[in-house]
Amino acid sequence: MSPKPRATRSLERDAWAMGFVDIAGVDEVGRGCLAGPVTAAAVVLPREIRIPGIKDSKVLTADERDALFAEIVVVAVRWHVASVDAAEIDRINIHQASLLAMRRAVEALAPLPGFVLVDGFRIPQLLIPQRPVIGGDRRSTAIAAASILAKVTRDRMMIAAHAADPRYGFDRHKGYATADHLRAVAECGYSALHRRSFRPPSLFDTILD
Repeated sequence: MSPKPRATRSLERDAWAMGFVDIAGVDEVGRGCLAGPVTAAAVVLPREIRIPGIKDSKVLTADERDALFAEIVVVAVRWHVASVDAAEIDRINIHQASLLAMRRAVEALAPLPGFVLVDGFRIPQLLIPQRPVIGGDRRSTAIAAASILAKVTRDRMMIAAHAADPRYGFDRHKGYATADHLRAVAECGYSALHRRSFRPPSLFDTILD
């Protein structure tokens, strides 16, 4: 089996070469979920310290993500995680909610970073130089670190939601539209955590509001 791809610092080095000092990586998770928030993280890693094993959160196990999360939050120069809840997602749409969560995460860093590397998108209304990077969580260590912080934080939120209401199995699928999740929604209806603008065709005739 080939090793899991490791993110590098080549994009950060490009920004450092242009004279920027603090480089923040930004990523979001939960965009395609049926329930729960969309969550974004922004993180500035120290230039002189490397954290072995940082990769795109999707190729890591839950235990690996938890271990890296614990190390990143201690070593990072600055970091912040922000979320947009289901009601706001329904109001402004998931794309705008994802961008809003990322902007909130960046703007909560104090002081603000000098440059931002963003996974996939340009963040509107962000008055900081930025570079959108397609596949950034596989190409940039800072973006990969942000993906880990966002993923672990959101997963923990969904596990807590399961403890409060175990009918939907949020601890297993974290709000994604698995067969078990769709079956639970058909039986129990949407909860307060569900995005009512997300209506899978299989539920059109059975959903309860």
